[in-house]
Amino acid sequence: MGKIIYGILAAIASFMLADSLVCNKCSVSIIGICLNSGNVTCNTNTSVCYTGNIAFPSVSGFAGFSNQGCREPAGCNATTNGTLLGATYMKTIQCCSTNNCNPVQLNGAPSAKTSATVALGAAIAAMWSMM
Repeated sequence: MGKIIYGILAAIASFMLADSLVCNKCSVSIIGICLNSGNVTCNTNTSVCYTGNIAFPSVSGFAGFSNQGCREPAGCNATTNGTLLGATYMKTIQCCSTNNCNPVQLNGAPSAKTSATVALGAAIAAMWSMM
């Protein structure tokens, strides 16, 4: 009897894992280079994959920052503008709902300008507010 119950539980667990969404994960990408990419399996509270970007339109030649992973659907496919420490930024969050639908971003500026390092602290603070 114990083997039958164990078998039923194993079957239910395998169906639950099969339905879990798998997303690409990148905690932080600077100038188009992901510093720690991988995959993440979303839990029930985070049902979509996302790519979040923070760009500084006033800083030419700087690709900005991005991160990727799982999130709640609220706030998806939205762009907001703001100013932090005197630098204007644009935050964009794009979401999707199929496995690995958020490809790791590898396109960035060929080099970071000196003025980009000034925006680094402000961008990291704004990026953490995305999560």
